[in-house]
Amino acid sequence: MLNAIKNLWFRDPAERPAYINDTAVRIRAGMLLFIPIIMLFTLFDAIYVSNWVVDGNTAVDTYDTNWDDQIIYQVEAVRRTYDYTIQSWILVYAFFEMLISMSVRGSRLSPTVLIASILASRQPAVWKPLAPKRFAWTIGATMIATCWIYFNPEIFAHWVNTVSGSDLLPTTENYMSYYIPLLMVWVCFGFMWLEAMLGYCVGCKVHALFVKIGIIKEECAECNNIDWDEIARKHKAKQEAEAATNKA
Repeated sequence: MLNAIKNLWFRDPAERPAYINDTAVRIRAGMLLFIPIIMLFTLFDAIYVSNWVVDGNTAVDTYDTNWDDQIIYQVEAVRRTYDYTIQSWILVYAFFEMLISMSVRGSRLSPTVLIASILASRQPAVWKPLAPKRFAWTIGATMIATCWIYFNPEIFAHWVNTVSGSDLLPTTENYMSYYIPLLMVWVCFGFMWLEAMLGYCVGCKVHALFVKIGIIKEECAECNNIDWDEIARKHKAKQEAEAATNKA
């Protein structure tokens, strides 16, 4: 535990390239999983639940019916307003967590990194390079920023308009379709669930692919040492085995 407090989830903070304990990374992903869950419930309520609050105590029979012979009542209805202040601050914290965990020094400011490192200290360490994780967290930070803009369109519009010196974005309506944050939240939830439950880092796989084809030049021994021919051979052997089973 003392080593976890001293080095956090790093094998050696002075080591370059840096390696982190993947067991602690999975624990931290499980801890942060509550964030996309909160956002999913928020977006579901805002998008799919009625925008009107009806007071049933004010219902008055109009003694009239509609085309389906249903009785029409006159009621007092109030349009709901949404306050995303709490959700916005949660997203700010999540964005903070993604950014500071990308560096060795910054990780010491993260409460979740410290807690995850302590919880993982009694389990065998699984060392993985930091570079792919940093890429995955960059994807996560982008998704978080997108959701924050959806919840605060007028603030972001004021920033953009001030910097550009023109009215590029409207400040009286939400210019972002709800499909975008809804998709982002589901993708984020899926990525974090795979990381926490199965230890499968989608962002790391994308990073490895980008390194292989030369888009990313960042050093990563594990990424550069991927044997794609061996993967193809295993895939072909699996297909041949399935074909032989089907014939039998």
